Amino acid sequence: MGKKGKKEKKGRGAEKTAAKMEKKVSKRSRKEETFLYNELYIYNIRKDAWAKVDIPNPPPRRCAHQAVVVPQGGGQLWVFGGEFASPDGEQFYHYKDLWVLHLATKTWEQVRSPGGPSGRSGHRMVAWKRQLILFGGFHESTRDYIYYNDVYAFNLDTLTWTKLSPSGTGPTPRSGCQMSVTPQGSVVIYGGYSKQRVRKDVDRGTQHADMFLLKPEEGREGKWVWIRINPSGTKPTPRSGFSVAVAPNLQTLLFGGVCDEEEEESLQGNFLNDLYFYDPARNRWFLGQLKGPKAEKKRRRRGRRAEPGAAGEPEEAGTGAREPLEVVREVVSEDGTVVTIKQALPAPSSAGRPPGDSPEEAGVPALEPSPRSNAMLAVKHGRLYLYGGMFEAGDRQVTLSDLYCLDLHRMEQWMVLVEADPETQEWLEETDSEEDSDEAEGAEGGGENEDDEDEDEDEEDGG
Repeated sequence: MGKKGKKEKKGRGAEKTAAKMEKKVSKRSRKEETFLYNELYIYNIRKDAWAKVDIPNPPPRRCAHQAVVVPQGGGQLWVFGGEFASPDGEQFYHYKDLWVLHLATKTWEQVRSPGGPSGRSGHRMVAWKRQLILFGGFHESTRDYIYYNDVYAFNLDTLTWTKLSPSGTGPTPRSGCQMSVTPQGSVVIYGGYSKQRVRKDVDRGTQHADMFLLKPEEGREGKWVWIRINPSGTKPTPRSGFSVAVAPNLQTLLFGGVCDEEEEESLQGNFLNDLYFYDPARNRWFLGQLKGPKAEKKRRRRGRRAEPGAAGEPEEAGTGAREPLEVVREVVSEDGTVVTIKQALPAPSSAGRPPGDSPEEAGVPALEPSPRSNAMLAVKHGRLYLYGGMFEAGDRQVTLSDLYCLDLHRMEQWMVLVEADPETQEWLEETDSEEDSDEAEGAEGGGENEDDEDEDEDEEDGG
């Protein structure tokens, strides 16, 4: 009896310790909660300020959707698909709904039309004449995933979906690719990412670097054809999650992205911040190289050499300019995968915000946006605006909120409108010993109120 009771007591103690450990892990995981939004912000270029616009009945919270602006009806913003995840990660699903924001009346409307694409995220969508053309994306569940290479057209006049069946050999299934419209009326698809299961619990990712044209067939209304092309020039290195915009000369801009270098037991994410131009008229890629501010050109004409590798104006002695912060960390996930993350964050500028529109009047160090993926690009009045983006460290995602501007006519230097704050990334410097100490505290029975934690989680899920 004594031995049996001792075993039962030991079993109850092990269960209690396991419960405490699980609770401690849950507490730490809440530090890495995912928050999705359905807020609408407008950046006023003249006032150099963000403004939140509250419009009733917006689409549900989501990310990785697509949004396209068209001139119809006094201006409309069309949104399709995307994904949702609850803060604790317990709920996750893909949307297949279509919404339109009427800019003239500032009202949201859900457009219900059968026969549209299945639920997905990571797809791409562009405006083509009086239609929206949608390509690719992926859908993921707890059991499996699928990548798409299907093409759909949404007619803005009849508000109906049509699944296209282009002839020819098109792109393989993928997400996160480039999709843009050429002046000749074709749709360009470049790059992207997909993964395939090579064996049980082992997936292999592919960074695509091929390029295709989706063209309407002459004399056959509603018929399309795929044509693979091989542009000349300086091509971007393989990547996904890059950002795309159209320049004033109708060339396509490509910025940043990420290239995952996978091995059997490790994954290294290399985030990028380079700029490329694609000229569809010449079917040629160009590397976007900055000329530097005029002040540096004058110094060079006087025979003064710039610092090697400097992106902009060289640092003068005594200015106290701060070097960008580089953070390097290896993260080991639960399955033993080692992820090496390298991230360069610009140091805060001591010169303040640019007082004027021209780069030479900015008075700030010549800084480039830090490497990132999934940033937002927009071109207005010949200027490229770049907002935010993200980079990853293991299972964690770091979201950026900085804002940059580049004059595409002068191509001299980036202007910093809203600076990144490296101090907000201090969690990258956490040590494993801190995590170990948390685990030890949990094993020793550090007390939390379980009922209070459950109430907090319910509030977050319902928020």
